[in-house]
Amino acid sequence: MISTKNAVTKYLLALGTVMLILGTLGWAADDTSNDQPEVVKRMNKAADVLNEIMGTPDKSIPTKVLSDARCIIVIPSMVKIAVGFGGNHGKGVATCRTDKGWSPPAPVTITGGSWGLQLGGQAIDLVMLVMNQKGLDNLLSSKFKLGADASAAAGPVGREAGADTDWKMKSEVLSYSRARGLFAGVDLNGAAITQDKDETRILYGKMVPFKDILYGDVAAPKGSNEFLSTIAKYAPNTPTKQGSVTPSESSTTASKTDK
Repeated sequence: MISTKNAVTKYLLALGTVMLILGTLGWAADDTSNDQPEVVKRMNKAADVLNEIMGTPDKSIPTKVLSDARCIIVIPSMVKIAVGFGGNHGKGVATCRTDKGWSPPAPVTITGGSWGLQLGGQAIDLVMLVMNQKGLDNLLSSKFKLGADASAAAGPVGREAGADTDWKMKSEVLSYSRARGLFAGVDLNGAAITQDKDETRILYGKMVPFKDILYGDVAAPKGSNEFLSTIAKYAPNTPTKQGSVTPSESSTTASKTDK
């Protein structure tokens, strides 16, 4: 009887030790995740947003449109719309095509505009595609407003929409939204996009000009691989008629003011 009790006691002690170890490992994993800067978590969320949107081809961004995009900006669902207070505000990340592949990610913010009213006031995901050099030049300026500094339009959705080339002629920026599971083009006229300098410092350890990041003149920071690999999966950086990002006189001049 005594030996049986001893065996049970040893078993319970061993089981308790194993559970303690497993719990400690779990806490360590949680701590590692919690230690990630918010900007890294936002990049990972942006990758999730793209995967979910592109997972339904009939209701996704047309492949042809993505293949022609010069830059891709994703604002994941942290966006909160303060209807009635003019407080439309969101944080996200941008990347542009370069000769070496997609550029390192550049943190951005979007503010203003009346687009919140179109979406009923709930949290949303936004995806914006910069389609040509003029749109890129405007993106690289210290601040640009969609509809004023750059023509913008709701982007086409689905397989067949890719055959319509009107968007090529009309818009420098195509925009999409996803709210409550619904994905569609959205009019973002009036919204302003700027570099998020505070999160740039956190991500890169110092202030790096918008131009240097989006032209690929710096190394991709730690924690950006998931976002960049997701972008490359849906929009391979193959040569296009538009080519990769190249500096223009206007964008180079504008970027000097950021330094």
